[in-house]
Amino acid sequence: MTQTPPPDPAHDLAEGPVRARPVAVVALATAAALAVVLDQITKQLVLSSLEHSAPLRLLGGAVYFNVTRNSGAAFSLGGRFTPVFPILAMVVAGVIVWLARRLRSVPWGIALGLILGGASGNLIDRLFREPGPLRGHVVDFISVFDDAGGVWPIFNVADSSLFCGVALVLLLEFSGRGRDGTRLRKVRDSDRERTGA
Repeated sequence: MTQTPPPDPAHDLAEGPVRARPVAVVALATAAALAVVLDQITKQLVLSSLEHSAPLRLLGGAVYFNVTRNSGAAFSLGGRFTPVFPILAMVVAGVIVWLARRLRSVPWGIALGLILGGASGNLIDRLFREPGPLRGHVVDFISVFDDAGGVWPIFNVADSSLFCGVALVLLLEFSGRGRDGTRLRKVRDSDRERTGA
């Protein structure tokens, strides 16, 4: 009885286009949806209860909730270029959807989902909040160690999602984990064995 050899990721890559694993795409969609929902819910909660109130002090002053309207990018950067940011967010979303066609790694799915969710959460503000479409100001409210963003710029859940997603992407890249589910070292070792190097 012949044994079926284990799958060879390097061989599969050479054979043709890689199709997405459904579980990886589901991880991406779930992470994005959770980030958007949590971002929008928290923004509505702080707007309804804290917008015209004094900053709320939490954890002995380690964290404050202080509602601000941000015309710039994440962490209040680039306030003079407000219309550019929604376009960039749409481009990021389009690139991630394109990458999802060949996504086979669940960790990569989570990372890209966090980036997509963070970009989409702030994009919703840009499109639907005052002063108008493409110019809407993002609601920020989380400030650390200072009630007015003196230590770190005031941010929101979408910004946190973006930051965590980018950090996870860097970790996956540096550890050699590919979006197709392969590990760079394993593919290289397989190539060496095949060539006898």
